[in-house]
Amino acid sequence: MPLIGGALGYRILRAIAPAEPGHMNGGSYQGRSKIEVLLGKEIWSEIRDKTIIDFGCGSGGEAIEMAQRGARKVYGIDIVDRWLAIAREAATSAGCKNVTFCASPPEPADVIVSIDAFEHFEDPAAVLTTMAEMLRSDGCALVSFGPTWYHPLGGHLFSVFPWAHLIFSESALCRWRSHIRDDRAQRFCEVEGGLNQMTIRRFERLIDSSPFRIEHIDAVPIRQARGMHNRFTREFFTAVVRCKLVRRET
Repeated sequence: MPLIGGALGYRILRAIAPAEPGHMNGGSYQGRSKIEVLLGKEIWSEIRDKTIIDFGCGSGGEAIEMAQRGARKVYGIDIVDRWLAIAREAATSAGCKNVTFCASPPEPADVIVSIDAFEHFEDPAAVLTTMAEMLRSDGCALVSFGPTWYHPLGGHLFSVFPWAHLIFSESALCRWRSHIRDDRAQRFCEVEGGLNQMTIRRFERLIDSSPFRIEHIDAVPIRQARGMHNRFTREFFTAVVRCKLVRRET
């Protein structure tokens, strides 16, 4: 339960954070391949000469990179038309012809890649079912997401300081946010992109009830807190979760 809510929480947040925090700008990947950082160098051997779906492709950068670095065909899919339009322009500018951006792929994939998405899906259980339907029977899903909910910045924009999203109530945080964004969101799940308060344990339980099983999973520790990271503290000190999912045998 949050410790501070109501008008008091709102006033404190306005005092300490009158403007949008700058910690979620993606600057940590500047000059580096985000997909390689999150999924490891083995990603390139996993996708080579295969049909790939980038599930939740956003502006298309990772889909284009995979198309340029060995994938036979890449489908970047997203439910937001604005992102698909931006991604198509980026692919045209890059001269990349083996990538297609669409709402739904026309063929099953050998590999599904999902980056920075599972903490945002409104119905992650349904997403796992959809992913399984888009995948060849011998295919796999490579998933990386984070920060998870108990990470110091797990509240994304709402984390005006470490763990602020756990200290202040949802209503106080959303009221504070209304001065920064004008979408009238009243709950975490209503903000642009959505926040579903995903934890590592919840993700594992979702997989247990899905068409997938975990071949391997890695809770990557926050670099500065590596010494405090263990199976009891992982929810609080994990930077990102990455895993390989395969279809259950039927």
